Amino acid sequence: MSGDPAHIDVTELVKKVTGPVRTPGQEGYEEELTQFQAGYRHAPAVVVGAAAAEDVRAAVTWASEHGLPVAVQSTGHGVTVLDRGGLVITTKRLDTVTVDPDARTARIGAGARWEQVVERTAPHGLAPLSGSAGHVGVVGYTLAGGLGLLAREFGYAADLVKAVEVVTADGRLREVTAESDPDLFWALRGGRENFGVVTALEVELLPVAKVYGGGMYFDAGQAQQVLEHFAAWTRTAPETVTASLGMIEYPPIPVFPEPLRGRHVVHVRFATTDLAAGPELVRPWREFGAEIIHEHLGELDYPEVGSIYAEPTFSHAYDGNAVLLSELDPAVLDAVRTLAGPGAPVPCIVDLRHLGGALARQPKVPNAVPYREAEYILRVLSGSDDAPAEAIRSAHAALDAAVRPWTLGRSLNFVYGERPADAFADELWDPATRSRLAELKAVYDPANLFRTNLNIAPAG
Repeated sequence: MSGDPAHIDVTELVKKVTGPVRTPGQEGYEEELTQFQAGYRHAPAVVVGAAAAEDVRAAVTWASEHGLPVAVQSTGHGVTVLDRGGLVITTKRLDTVTVDPDARTARIGAGARWEQVVERTAPHGLAPLSGSAGHVGVVGYTLAGGLGLLAREFGYAADLVKAVEVVTADGRLREVTAESDPDLFWALRGGRENFGVVTALEVELLPVAKVYGGGMYFDAGQAQQVLEHFAAWTRTAPETVTASLGMIEYPPIPVFPEPLRGRHVVHVRFATTDLAAGPELVRPWREFGAEIIHEHLGELDYPEVGSIYAEPTFSHAYDGNAVLLSELDPAVLDAVRTLAGPGAPVPCIVDLRHLGGALARQPKVPNAVPYREAEYILRVLSGSDDAPAEAIRSAHAALDAAVRPWTLGRSLNFVYGERPADAFADELWDPATRSRLAELKAVYDPANLFRTNLNIAPAG
């Protein structure tokens, strides 16, 4: 059967699934593919809105029989490759969250967002290793590693996964653990959607009810001073604190605090579970000489941690990238300030996060999350409506080139936008990890059914 939408007969598929099945031009097709990333979207020959794990199994089997590649979409925050002929499975209906407070675990459906998980874990004094934005989907974030607010203290979100329910290319619905299938369990946690469509995760929860966190804002005119202090302070910061630095220009509108309106600022952010030590940890930031123009810092109940980054919750268009760095050389700081600061050729949002600590160590059950030796991650993001795509990518490429001598690789969590699937293939995993993933891909998906992604081709 042809992948041309005009020649696809989905009659049998409709009979096999309980959720909606849509093809281009049908009512509900566009709505089913709506996602957080508004700049790019899938354009498949068929979209299946999975209402149960069995729907996913049926859709994968049908796609395999008809020669169609399979992609998956949950919240659509990190779309990187567009499917223009295959089948897309949306998992947003699979959003059940079940908490076992005695075992300190949560069973999380593939469509759930972190804010839903936190809502159910907080009453038990427990927390997941969630990220900076509660509206991000759990599964895509976690399978790519999952770099959270407490990452230096507890590691990647993938490190706390205990079981994965997944439909593999052969149409089997599997419960994968370290005991049942150690190779596939290793590959799923870091290989993202290359090995199947995940329908649920079981994760370990942390006994965390509160954090000391928030941030301080400085005018971008002090960027050099703030960046240099960030580099010096993070060299000796304890593992109990996870810090980052952002640069952003706020529009002059009332939704933002008055001191920030219409200003380009540097936002330094902190999070630690050590409530008593928190004020002392941030004291050097009050004393190093730069003027704090706004502050939001103190003890937060875990459901309030989204206020630390205060990221937008509305759908919008953006393009961006990220590199993992071995160190913060002064040349890196100069590049950030000059190429992505107030004088950048296109408006840029910069996010520089401190890594190390627990992130640098393999968990008790190792996984495929690479580049654990990285000390920092540098992200750059631009709104797709702010400049032509070519101008945005040219500006981002200039920053990319400037920091290349200290670049170890890239993070699956932070590669956005429309680009060829293999654009960063050699940089998303180190050679040893990528080689093992390719060998396992040949075992679990030899025909590369799951290829409309940041793809790992089967070995051989």
